[in-house]
Amino acid sequence: MTPPNLRIRPMTSSDIEGVRAMAAVLPHAPHWTHASWETLLCSVAPRRVLLSAEAAPGVITGFAIASLMPPEAELESVAVAPEFQRQGIALALIQAIEAEIRAAGVTVLLLEVRPSNASARALYHALGFAPIGRRPGYYADPTEDALLLQRELH
Repeated sequence: MTPPNLRIRPMTSSDIEGVRAMAAVLPHAPHWTHASWETLLCSVAPRRVLLSAEAAPGVITGFAIASLMPPEAELESVAVAPEFQRQGIALALIQAIEAEIRAAGVTVLLLEVRPSNASARALYHALGFAPIGRRPGYYADPTEDALLLQRELH
């Protein structure tokens, strides 16, 4: 069940330290520098959608990032703080991303996921993502292939 006060909104610079702290305890989340996050927030090519989820003002519970190259977009990352997982936050973030990218003319959403990330793979499968390929040795720490998944947006 999604937390009742969950708010999903565009990410801002003031979210970066909360996002970084949350990501630091998640092995599959991006561990980017503050400067890298600032660059993403300001990027114009490719256009990106960065969303934050908060259960209370200033309490970052999750985030999602997508890059747009209409008619396609790539879901670059979805992460939820451990204490808020399995409450529907990742689903809510993906649905919010999809609403934004559909409005930009995107009809296909792509993503990469570690084969070992069973919870993410289960969510993506439930959302209708289908495997379209594999990238050998794509991930590091540990080295692992990436599964390529795709979903048509209607």
